[in-house]
Amino acid sequence: MQRVTLKDKTFVPYITSDKIQESVRQMAKKINTDLAQDMPLFLVVLNGSFMFAADLLKEVTIPCELSFIKLASYHGTSSTGTVTEMIGLTEEIKGRTVIVVEDIVDTGVTIEKLVALLNKKEVKQIKIASFLLKPDAYTKDIKVDYVGMEIPNDFVVGYGLDYDGLGRNMKDIFVLDK
Repeated sequence: MQRVTLKDKTFVPYITSDKIQESVRQMAKKINTDLAQDMPLFLVVLNGSFMFAADLLKEVTIPCELSFIKLASYHGTSSTGTVTEMIGLTEEIKGRTVIVVEDIVDTGVTIEKLVALLNKKEVKQIKIASFLLKPDAYTKDIKVDYVGMEIPNDFVVGYGLDYDGLGRNMKDIFVLDK
C-alpha cells in the first residue's frame, strides 16, 4: 500500500484488505449464530456500505433478504449533523428483524434517524452492523450490535468510504495524513 492523494488531501495506509476480510468473516459468523432462527432483512445504507455489504452477505449463510436505503449527512470530511433521506424503504418490514448495514458509525446521527424510521414501521427488532465504529465520536445510546473494527476519530477512505466522492473503490482503508 502506498500513499494516496484525493483532491487536496493525502492519505496513508491504515487497514489492509486481508484484515478487512478477516473481520467481515468474523462478523458474518456471529450473525449466522445469533440469527439462525430468523430470516432477517439486511438494510444497506448507501453509498458507503456497498463493498462491506457485498463481502458480508457472501459470508452470511442463513436465509435472508436484502434492500437498500440512501441517507446522507456528510459534506467533505465532516458530518453536517443533518440527515437527508434520499431513497426510501419500499419493503414491508412490520414484524421483521432488520439488520442495518453501515460502513462507519461516528457521531451516530444517521443511525439515530434510521432507527427512528424503522421503529415507526413496527419492526420486530433492529440490529446494527457497522464495519467501522469511532467510539470517541459516538454520541448516541443506540447499541451497535456488530462491529468489524473500532478506530480513533480520524478521517478514513477506501473500502466504500470516500472523500468528496473519491476513494470508494480502494480495497484497503487509508487514513488522512496529518
